[in-house]
Amino acid sequence: MMIRSEQDIIHLIEQDRWMMDILHTAKKLQLPDWWVCAGFVRSKIWDHIQGYSERTPLPDVDVVYFNPDCCDESVEKEYENQLFSWMPEVPWSVKNETRMHLINQMPPFRSSVDAIANFTETATALGVSLDDKDNVILTACHGIQDDVDMVVRPTPYYVQSHDRAMIYEKRVSSKNWSRIWPQVQIVHILDEEYRP
Repeated sequence: MMIRSEQDIIHLIEQDRWMMDILHTAKKLQLPDWWVCAGFVRSKIWDHIQGYSERTPLPDVDVVYFNPDCCDESVEKEYENQLFSWMPEVPWSVKNETRMHLINQMPPFRSSVDAIANFTETATALGVSLDDKDNVILTACHGIQDDVDMVVRPTPYYVQSHDRAMIYEKRVSSKNWSRIWPQVQIVHILDEEYRP
């Protein structure tokens, strides 16, 4: 199956029993504005495009939510522990995006989708959730073209200063994605050719 649209990505996820189990498990927490995001979605797309028959292992499965009424990090750990009790083999990570701007020294986020839009790379700024009828919904804050083209480039926030550019450069260097997925192309922010 060629990926040409957001619906194609949704269909890809719907056909993946493990991913659907994760979404249904995350939904059981009943978190406000929740999404499973980042590499969970991006890696699935890239594995599919590269034709991999086995899933590339994920260092973590990121569950984000938005609750300004409770910013206690220990609550996130309680949610993680609950998820581990249901699916102990999954490397769960739970974060309340209401407080994550403080960790990342960014302006406050307005929602989980706003936070996802400000992830470091456009190809990672993806999230999936389930609606009230258990239909998969996708947020692709910067579209899906970079995912489909396997291009890693910064989100707009990271081209606004040299310090942010360095954060992006260090991250993409540490990830070494092109070793895992040879078709990946990295756009380097500090290249003279790069223009935001």
